[in-house]
Amino acid sequence: MGIFFHRPPPTPLWLYINSSNTALFVLIQPKPEGPAMAVAPKVSLSMLSSRTSPGICLPRPSCRPVSWRRSFSPMASLRASPAPGISETFSRLKENGKVALIPFITAGDPDLSTTSKALKVLDSAGSDVIELGIPYSDPLADGPVIQAAATRALAKGTNFDSVIAMLREVIPELSCPISLFTYYNPILKRGVNKFMSIIKEIGVQGLVVPDVPLEETENLRKEAANHEIELVLLTTPTTPTERMKSIVEASEGFIYLVSSLGVTGTRSSVSLRVQTLLNEIKESTTKPVAVGFGISGPEQVKQVAAWGADGVIVGSAIVKLLAEAKSPEEGLKELESFTKSLKDALP
Repeated sequence: MGIFFHRPPPTPLWLYINSSNTALFVLIQPKPEGPAMAVAPKVSLSMLSSRTSPGICLPRPSCRPVSWRRSFSPMASLRASPAPGISETFSRLKENGKVALIPFITAGDPDLSTTSKALKVLDSAGSDVIELGIPYSDPLADGPVIQAAATRALAKGTNFDSVIAMLREVIPELSCPISLFTYYNPILKRGVNKFMSIIKEIGVQGLVVPDVPLEETENLRKEAANHEIELVLLTTPTTPTERMKSIVEASEGFIYLVSSLGVTGTRSSVSLRVQTLLNEIKESTTKPVAVGFGISGPEQVKQVAAWGADGVIVGSAIVKLLAEAKSPEEGLKELESFTKSLKDALP
């Protein structure tokens, strides 16, 4: 809390003084049509009549208080420019003939500190969007690798609040958007509006909720849109054509095309059916399509991109790599190398 002083033209000046009588910063506008300049004089209120801060004289009689007890965020807490949204990221990549790399990791496995570092590694190694899984006790869409990761994370006390606290610190340091992958129960527990408000406030750009069918997404889609969160919907090889078209129309950010039947997990090959599905979806929309579930290495990434996918999602292979590493540090090194190999396989 503090006081805001203003000196009128010909040289408008604004001075903020905190409760310790210290001038934290000054904004000065030498010319009415010119830009304002900020300086931090570090001068106390008692000195204003007798001392000059860097190039600015602040005599007490010329100042008048215009606002009292107004709070300001500390300069250190000001965020960097937010990462671009998911749709914006895909548009930029398309303009440059590129395909998005979308890695997935589980928050809290092996621990949240390593997750924070892993997000930075994924970002610097060339990821275009990062999916972060919120650990859940009954992950119906996940195979044994990601289920085991969620179990380990929960056993160490990882929960939604601790993941949010971690993301609050790390997201401002990332250049690519973050999309959360979570089951519906954690959302329902807090209320859809509050959940969306929380993730929006910390800078999350997208959301995937695999256990909510299209018919029950209306409220989710409404609140996501109200909070500028891109809600990504999934379509599968067994989705009827008309239903697929409805999913494509409702999905934001991109369409998540599940490449195979069953749960997540690494597979030795990608079904040729994916190519047919990609063509069918692209005939009905201009929205980007990303393929996930069962994509495990550079060769599969390259194949799916050649079939026309706008993005490729790799999850279980990365989660397994981190889980089997001899140490968190070794896991991060392997993560960087593997991510770069995936990126190099893409156009």
